[in-house]
Amino acid sequence: MIISNSKKPKKLRIHRERLKWVWPRNGSEWAPYHRVTWTDGSGKRKERNIKLNWEGDPRKLDDEYWAAEAGRHPTQRKPPKHTWAECIREWRSDARIQMKLSAGTKKSDNREFEKILEKNADKPMSSTPRAAIRKKHNNMSSTPRAADWMLQAVSILWNYAKEKLDWPLGDNPAQGVDKFGAQRASLAWPDWLLEELTSAPDEVRIGAELIRGTGQKPSAAVRMLRSAFNGEWVTVEDEKGDKNFEIYCPSRLRILIDQLETGPRHVLAKSESSPFSYNDIEKSFRAWRATLSSVAKENDDDAKRYSLHGLRKRACVELAEAGCSDAEIQAVTGQSLETVAKYRVEANRKAMSRTAQMRRFAN
Repeated sequence: MIISNSKKPKKLRIHRERLKWVWPRNGSEWAPYHRVTWTDGSGKRKERNIKLNWEGDPRKLDDEYWAAEAGRHPTQRKPPKHTWAECIREWRSDARIQMKLSAGTKKSDNREFEKILEKNADKPMSSTPRAAIRKKHNNMSSTPRAADWMLQAVSILWNYAKEKLDWPLGDNPAQGVDKFGAQRASLAWPDWLLEELTSAPDEVRIGAELIRGTGQKPSAAVRMLRSAFNGEWVTVEDEKGDKNFEIYCPSRLRILIDQLETGPRHVLAKSESSPFSYNDIEKSFRAWRATLSSVAKENDDDAKRYSLHGLRKRACVELAEAGCSDAEIQAVTGQSLETVAKYRVEANRKAMSRTAQMRRFAN
């Protein structure tokens, strides 16, 4: 309903230098505006008005007014340009880039990009200093591979934005930050550590059985679906995560799966539809591993030497020691023949040393 001028309520007695009360044509109450006026070079009077959303609250009116005075009012803020989110969108939609990458590379790159988006989506790339990248890299020292992947992801996006999008960026902040580099090969879990799994949290114990039983990468094993298990067979991912294929499921693993609570879609379920992440399981594993120092000492060992990846190596070595051919091992783990050959050498050395020593003392 439009109120006539004769029936307009009185203006509020709130005065500020640039506060103006305006009666809208179709309004029913006075609206406060922050108004700035000036004269341009041609002598023409100009003005800029910002409506203050005060909701009838004098204190909120004060906040809105002084925010406008300081240039901090939402309507005065310019949307950030050249953000990390914008760069990632451009990279993902660039056909020339995407057609050159394998499905596995896209998957791993996008995984790292999602981590960047979590806290930096709307931040301009140019506001990212090298000191912040170096600090983040150092804070990730407990997971050196992930730390180096983070540097690689930053470099990929920075170089793409600067060289392909012609964004006005300075030097790559990841350049000059020393990587942790290639890590030592994962050690296969010893018998004593496998025996201690009975004391591990359920998510670690079940995750360990998935890795050892399927021979998959830990990151793939921990997010397995219940539907991947079908009688004697289980569907697993190949080495690069590009394809799925079926392998024979060991009876030990089948029994474990059958004993789990039914309902959730994933074997290691955080909720009905979401799995635990690899980081969740790895963090729980490290906490459990820290409790094994006395047991490790009894076995003249150090629990810190072992990681979840060592379970996959244990699976490969067990297959090799059981007399499986390289092709048979590859059929389970999906690894390259070159990688399988490394495990073969280790298993053959043990087998040949046994034969040699038995012959040596046979007589």
